[in-house]
Amino acid sequence: MPTILIGGGSGLIGARLSEMLVEKGYEVLHLSRSVKGDERYPTYAWDPAKGEIPDEAIERADYAVNLAGAGIADGLWTKSRKKVIIDSRVDSTHTLINGFKRLGRQPKAFVSAAAMGIYGDQGDAWVKETDPPGEGFLSESCRAWETAIDQAFQAGWRTTGIRIGMVLSADGGALPKIALPVRFFIGAYFGSGKQWYSWVHIDDLCRLFIHALENEAMNGFYNGVAPNPVTGREMVRQIAQALSRPALMLPIPAFLLRLVLGEMADTVLFSTRVSAEKTLQTGFDFTFSTLDSALRNLLGKQ
Repeated sequence: MPTILIGGGSGLIGARLSEMLVEKGYEVLHLSRSVKGDERYPTYAWDPAKGEIPDEAIERADYAVNLAGAGIADGLWTKSRKKVIIDSRVDSTHTLINGFKRLGRQPKAFVSAAAMGIYGDQGDAWVKETDPPGEGFLSESCRAWETAIDQAFQAGWRTTGIRIGMVLSADGGALPKIALPVRFFIGAYFGSGKQWYSWVHIDDLCRLFIHALENEAMNGFYNGVAPNPVTGREMVRQIAQALSRPALMLPIPAFLLRLVLGEMADTVLFSTRVSAEKTLQTGFDFTFSTLDSALRNLLGKQ
C-alpha cells in the first residue's frame, strides 16, 4: 500500500488519522520537531522554522498530508503569539512543499488542513468555499495559510485544502471543555448563544482526509464540517442530553469573555454557518451528520 507522510501527525487529528490509515493498510510516516525513539510510527525530525526536512522522509512518501500548526486557542493572542500561529502554519507548508521540489518529486496528492476561520463572523448567513474571507485575526491567519498551500497548486500537484470546523472528540479539543460544566449541572454557553458553530466528528474529518487522498477528482478547498451546524446554546443543550444531565442554562457574557480573553474570544463568539454541500458532492457521506448522533457516539458511554 502507498506511504503517507504526515506533518503534525502526533496531534489530536493526526493521531486518529494515522490509526485509520493503518487500518486501511497504508504505511504512515510522521514528521516531528523532536524524535524520542519510542514513537508508534516511523518518525523523522524536521524544523519548519529553518525549512529543514530529511530527504529520506520525502523519498519514501507517495502522498503528503500537513496538519502542523500551533494551537489557535493555546494562548492569548499577543503580537508574538499571533506570529507563532501564522508562522507555524506557513513554515510547515513551505517546508513540506519545498522538500518535494528540491528532490524533484511530486506527491500523488498534497492534502492540507485549513480552517473555517477564514470566513470570519458571518452571522446567520450560510457560507461556502467561494465566499470571500472575513475580517479579524482568524481570517488573516487562514489567508496566510492558504497562500502557502497555493504553492502546491502552482506546482501542478493535485492539492486539497480542508477548511476544518470545530472538531468534536472525546480525547481533546473543545468538547471536553464545553462538557465539563455540564457534568456539574451547569450549561454554560458563550455570549448570546445564538452564534452558529460548524462542527465535525473527528472520525468523519479523518475519513474526509482519506477521501481526499483517494479521490482523484478532489482538487481545491473544501469545508470539513458536518452538514448540520447548530447554535452555541443548542450545542450545550444537546451535550447535557447526551450526558443525561439536567443543566441550568447560563450565558457567559460576551463582555466578560472579551475582558478575559481579548481578541481570542472571537473563537467562541464568532458565528460561522458553513455549508458542506461541495464536500457532499464529491460522494463523501458523513457517518455523523447530526450533532445528536455525534454526541451519542462520543459521550453516550460516559
